[in-house]
Amino acid sequence: MKDVQHFYTTQREVHQRALQQAKKRLSLLATLRLSVFVALALAGYFLWSSKMVFFVMPLGIVLFLYLVTSFSDVKRHKAYLQRLIDINTNELEILARRFHHLPDGKEFLMPEHPYAQDLDLFGRGSFYQYANRTTLPQGREVFAGLLLDGYPKDIIKKQEAVQELARLPEWCQHFSSLAKETKPKISPDLVANWMKNHKPFTPKWIGIVTPIFALVSILWIVLAFLGLVPESLVLVWYFFGIGIVGRFSKNILKFATHVSQAQETIQQHQRLISELEGQTFASELLQDLQKKLEVKGEKTSKLLKKFSQSIDNFEQQNNLLVFMFGQGLLLWSLYFAYRIESWIVVYGKDVEEWFSAIAQFDAYISLGTYAFNHPDHAYPQITDGPMVLQAKAVGHPLVDPQKNVLNDFSLDTGRFSIVTGANMAGKSTFLRAVALQIVMANMGLLVKGKEVKYKPVRLLTSMRSSDSLADETSYFYAELKRLKYIVDELEKGNGFVVLDEILKGTNSVDKAEGSKKFVEKLVRSGATGLVATHDLSLCTLADNLPQVENHYFDAQIVNGELYFDYRFKEGICQNMNASFLLKKMGIVD
Repeated sequence: MKDVQHFYTTQREVHQRALQQAKKRLSLLATLRLSVFVALALAGYFLWSSKMVFFVMPLGIVLFLYLVTSFSDVKRHKAYLQRLIDINTNELEILARRFHHLPDGKEFLMPEHPYAQDLDLFGRGSFYQYANRTTLPQGREVFAGLLLDGYPKDIIKKQEAVQELARLPEWCQHFSSLAKETKPKISPDLVANWMKNHKPFTPKWIGIVTPIFALVSILWIVLAFLGLVPESLVLVWYFFGIGIVGRFSKNILKFATHVSQAQETIQQHQRLISELEGQTFASELLQDLQKKLEVKGEKTSKLLKKFSQSIDNFEQQNNLLVFMFGQGLLLWSLYFAYRIESWIVVYGKDVEEWFSAIAQFDAYISLGTYAFNHPDHAYPQITDGPMVLQAKAVGHPLVDPQKNVLNDFSLDTGRFSIVTGANMAGKSTFLRAVALQIVMANMGLLVKGKEVKYKPVRLLTSMRSSDSLADETSYFYAELKRLKYIVDELEKGNGFVVLDEILKGTNSVDKAEGSKKFVEKLVRSGATGLVATHDLSLCTLADNLPQVENHYFDAQIVNGELYFDYRFKEGICQNMNASFLLKKMGIVD
């Protein structure tokens, strides 16, 4: 961890020094720009009647424009450096466990999801808030989607991609800093959807007729200038061209609005595309994403450059000279609308893929950063053996490392562990740590553990149920619905089930009987999982079902104080603490 902190501290210092240099250069350029401007004004005043003015003024104007451009470039670089400093500062804050100010992703929370509600994936203090580093809205959606994807697939490919990005922390920061500059007014999804569904309004003959029309216009003008044809013919031809453009004017105006919005969004993503095209990747997943930025072997950046050039020409229709002469003599708007539409017909359907590739890189950079930040984690070895999960030193990544008590854990396919323990002994945290390991493993992430072996499995949980006055749903009925959901999902295939104190909404006798029957049903279905309970009678299942085993977390009273060791042990808990706590807090005598 010290090496990670050293990296971010060093990077921040490097960028801070570069920022100071950029500020000095900006100050110098501002002074030079002002000096050149004043010198130009003085030269214009004193040399107005001299031939020297024809040499000095153009040279001064060129120098002034160069200084303006340089100032703009350095100012942009300064902002880029400041974002890099902020990125490294943010990482140091997160390493110090100060991350609750970051976006919490609560908009992605799905109450009916197989496990999201129970594992603190979203919300304040959540795993999303701790691990997310995405900078683009669509990247955040992809990252949330990876957390919510309950069907494990391509895990090894994901691991290789995460490992590769973890070895490129400086490039990841560079990409993120560029991405933070990308804030289009219109979302990429809207642009991609418009391009995919746009129906061209310019007829195909425009591509052939317009150049010919322009050549004829030039011919009439030359002949009229030479006096070979009457000038009125040029005027008639001009209005004929205005009539052709006017026929499509309503569509052109509407099209211009969409094109302008699309250009702004695409231009802001163009630099990210160039960065992704220029980077070499070895992992299959990242290479596949990179290939999405190619169409028939041609790079997207080149295609977008052609598109932007056509848009720039199209938007010249707002230029006074083009408006006065270009429309009637060159069919300007119609021709460049046709050029843009021709591009959309060929490449419009691919734009969605381009934006998707950028978003996925943004999300995987988050995973790579998480991997770089946690050298104490391990990538699960994907197996097809009898065990579902086997690991040493398992812990929850959101628990402070200084307080995190690590436990070994192993559970074979088709087995259930009944976990008993006193209040606050660590049962729920341990269950969430194991469940989160499955979520992280399915994402391709490394997990908080050592020597981890994992057989990919779907995760199903019931740890938090809530009543609803609006839906007239009692707590007990809400829990029954959740359990029914788990049973229905297991009919689709095997799963890893995590339950925390089931049937809490009924009396103890009914709860004990119902809990036993439900666990028996899960065992018969071939499911695997963990069940935390205070009900010791549930542990008797191990006497009759060989698939069931008992574990516990202990609590002891030492010198009149409650003591927890948070160790996962074989057997049944014998020490409960509710009555002790009631007395200790003065609630009862």
